[in-house]
Amino acid sequence: MAANNKFLPEKKSVAIVGCPFSGGQPKAGVDQGPIHLVQAGLIDQIEGLGYEVTFDGHHQFEDVSALADPPIGILKNPRLVSKVSKAVSEVVKQHASNGKIPVTIGGDHSLAMGTISGTLSQYPEAVVVWIDAHADLNTIETTTTGNIHGMPVAFLLGLSTLPEYSWLPSSPPLLTPSKIVYIGLRDVDAGEKALLREHGIRAFSMHEVDRYGIGKVVDMALDTVNPARDKPVHLSFDVDALDPSVAPSTGTPVRGGLTFREGHYICEAIHETGCLVALDIMEVNPSLADAASVAQTVAVGCSLVRSALGETLL
Repeated sequence: MAANNKFLPEKKSVAIVGCPFSGGQPKAGVDQGPIHLVQAGLIDQIEGLGYEVTFDGHHQFEDVSALADPPIGILKNPRLVSKVSKAVSEVVKQHASNGKIPVTIGGDHSLAMGTISGTLSQYPEAVVVWIDAHADLNTIETTTTGNIHGMPVAFLLGLSTLPEYSWLPSSPPLLTPSKIVYIGLRDVDAGEKALLREHGIRAFSMHEVDRYGIGKVVDMALDTVNPARDKPVHLSFDVDALDPSVAPSTGTPVRGGLTFREGHYICEAIHETGCLVALDIMEVNPSLADAASVAQTVAVGCSLVRSALGETLL
């Protein structure tokens, strides 16, 4: 049975925000992830759970040009990522203000700058549960690749600032270290580890999942950012948090990840809190595997969404 949402109207409503965008990283194909998810029947599946679904087509970002976008330092596509993220932020904020749950399907994880800032604009007290193999916390100073999909949390926390990102508040930032928690980390850069410690950001790596089990880890994570279960939750889920045997078609797979059930349990548990106000499913890349693996990854992406929106095993 679906849990009653503490922050949304009784009428259940979802807005699909399709973001076929790959500018935050160099591998082609991640922009096709949202298209595959919708083609796999995601909208019908959500409607089958009793939701009214709004989908106005995928955002093509036709008005966003990257023709004059030289690197800033080593940052790649910095203006394009900023413009697209800002556009996504405005869309997510609008849907949230209309009492809908924005479900953003990406696309690379740089989009989280837009999705999370949009959520926080409507729900300033919201907390973020970030599911990922990677912390995506690199700053302008610590990044070794210049790929901005590894940097969105640093921008959200105000640890990285650029004039091109002035639309994203940095002093004070929209997001503070006490309002984000990680689950599933297993490939964290040295600079990111230092930032996690310096700012007291709680993170539950695969070591904790192995030690305590996913049920206890989710409880501990929620106790960290939302102990009374009375704050809105933005769930940002990178499918590379799952083991590559579960979701092989993604850009930065790392062995030793969450199982199928562990990933789905997280979504089910967040739903049960009645606090979910926004959801991201990111980094499905249909170009990086054979057809069967692509279909498997797309199906997992769809089922994660359904679990977060209230689908249960019984």
